[in-house]
Amino acid sequence: MQLLKASGRHGRLAATLTSILLVLPASAAPGYRRSDQQQDRNGQTDPFAVLDPQNWVNPDNMTWDDWRTPPGTNWADPSRKGSVRNFNIALVTVDYSDKEFTVTREPHSDPFGNPQPSAANIRREDVTAFYRDFLNKPGELNMGHTLHEYWMGDSGGRYGVDLTAFGVYRLPLLSYQYGISDRMNLGACPVEGACNIEIRGDALRAWREDVGDEKADSFELVFILSAGQDESATWQEFGEMKFQTPEDVTDEFGPPKNGNGSHTNYARTRYVEWTSWASASTIWPNAGDGSSTQAESSGMGTFAHELTHLLNIGDNYNNPYGNPIRRSYTGPWSMMSRGSFNGPGGPHSRWQVPPVQGSSMGSLHTVRDKAKLGLVDNKSILHVSREALADSGLIVARVTARAINPGESELIGVRIVMDADNSPHCDIETDPFCDGNDYDNYELEVIDRMGADSFTPDSGVMISKTRTEAFGDYQWTIDANPQDIELLDFYRPDGTPVMITIGDYRQLADALFHAGTRSGSEYEYKDEANRLHFYIVDIHRDEEGVLSYTAAVRSLDQGKDPHKHGARLFLGKPKTAGDNKPTRGGLTCSFNLRNTGSYSSDAEKVEHPQDVSGFLKSDVYRLKATVKGDGWKVELPNALAAAEFGESTTVNVAVAAESSASLIAVVKLTATSESDPSVSATGLCFVNKLVN
Repeated sequence: MQLLKASGRHGRLAATLTSILLVLPASAAPGYRRSDQQQDRNGQTDPFAVLDPQNWVNPDNMTWDDWRTPPGTNWADPSRKGSVRNFNIALVTVDYSDKEFTVTREPHSDPFGNPQPSAANIRREDVTAFYRDFLNKPGELNMGHTLHEYWMGDSGGRYGVDLTAFGVYRLPLLSYQYGISDRMNLGACPVEGACNIEIRGDALRAWREDVGDEKADSFELVFILSAGQDESATWQEFGEMKFQTPEDVTDEFGPPKNGNGSHTNYARTRYVEWTSWASASTIWPNAGDGSSTQAESSGMGTFAHELTHLLNIGDNYNNPYGNPIRRSYTGPWSMMSRGSFNGPGGPHSRWQVPPVQGSSMGSLHTVRDKAKLGLVDNKSILHVSREALADSGLIVARVTARAINPGESELIGVRIVMDADNSPHCDIETDPFCDGNDYDNYELEVIDRMGADSFTPDSGVMISKTRTEAFGDYQWTIDANPQDIELLDFYRPDGTPVMITIGDYRQLADALFHAGTRSGSEYEYKDEANRLHFYIVDIHRDEEGVLSYTAAVRSLDQGKDPHKHGARLFLGKPKTAGDNKPTRGGLTCSFNLRNTGSYSSDAEKVEHPQDVSGFLKSDVYRLKATVKGDGWKVELPNALAAAEFGESTTVNVAVAAESSASLIAVVKLTATSESDPSVSATGLCFVNKLVN
């Protein structure tokens, strides 16, 4: 496999949208912007503007100002129920004799510096209602965001969440007896044999004894909410980020003094050799048998992630510190990968109680997972056979961002079904970039920083490989920028900077594909082994702020494509905008590209998984522009164009001249069919430095 047209990376720690962006009119989604090149299409100024720049954002630098509401929606409205159903979930709150709920304490009074002042000194009898409302009632503390909103938005209004709270129940054992397990924290129990206790047994027993089996059985799922931190959110921040060595961990973060006295203040944890005992002694969120476990630092992203497990979809993430190390699978783009960490402030803010930063707004599910969960109609995904593409010709489709509930004829994904994954075998033990082999499909979907995807790092097109039935390790994002992103992770206590590992999910912050040239990403991807070529043909952002892309997929095999292919370019017309002229800002040579080929209905006889005839009626053209004239330059904002058979499309070439340039320039545009490279057309555009 290879990436084509490699270009420079855009963005580092403080990647931001800069002056190349302007605010949309008032009718657009609040705060949405579109690029100068899109403005140029409507008579604005810069013909050389990048069509679809990649400006990825470090999660650490995100704030709640990054939130964008999908136009025309209010998914958080508690009066609106899911059209299919609301999940009926019990929230069972539990604490311990050695650990009451953090939010009952004074601000910053526990060893972790919690609770935050926004939620402190809450009476124990009010804790249950507090967390019920925090998780599922729009309010100031949760910025108006709820679990109900997440699932309604993710499913286009099909599924919501009803949350009924119970407790607080005092469990009979000490908190660390439930938190420490031999699987993650071997040797950390202060009293030998006293740990490894499954919290579900005592928590669910206390709840059932309180409400009765009939009431308990009326709920389809249970969230167990434990007092205190969760280990997932603290092991690094209160391990290697706070202490230089294991021996530096202070008594404040060590085991209770009433233990056997021989235990260290550090302990093993899931991903690395050590963290503070205080972190290791807390629960790690998990799900199974109709219930999930969370703690006070678990954000709504964690709850959504665990609920998905209860709906029978497994994890899709790696160990970013493993040996051997392996690249993240889908990183920040998937709720079942590290998208559950998303939210303002980045992953190292997930320790806070209440959790209103990292993990407070996890990403949407991938289209693969949406389909598995029934969150989207199957008709909204175009299913194509790789084997059939060679005989039917390429497909061209417009795909809408997955944050948008697709209309009757809209797509939110394309799936290329393969009878086998023909990629050369790779070994995950020796190659960190090995995808693990044996995938069933390719998927293409559009991600926009909108709705629950507001805290993903970028907007663009994700291409991935998927397994249809696997429970874990089932989706692999194709990284448009596979090189090390070179991102600072944190500083050790002695001031040493630590960069993110190759396995860190943020390595995929710049993975999305973008349309056009010079974006900092890629506009095409070719898998030679699987004989597929993907094209990101164009970007569209409508007046409401809805993002979509025109994409195409072609077989690399020369099959029996029945269509006649052709092309014609007409004389280009110089066009200026505003005060521009060739020597000031440049102008555009606008060409009419006509697809002179013809569609053959024989393509409809080729067996795809569904009727794809409506997507077989176009061709994709590769563009090349040159200029003859001293002191002149040209640039193609987009190196690709698509047109239906018998129809035309407009191709723009940016042209500019130095003050000392020759009077006349001749711009030459060549368009070559991707379906049949023997078919090409050439057009000329004459530009006068003084007249145009």
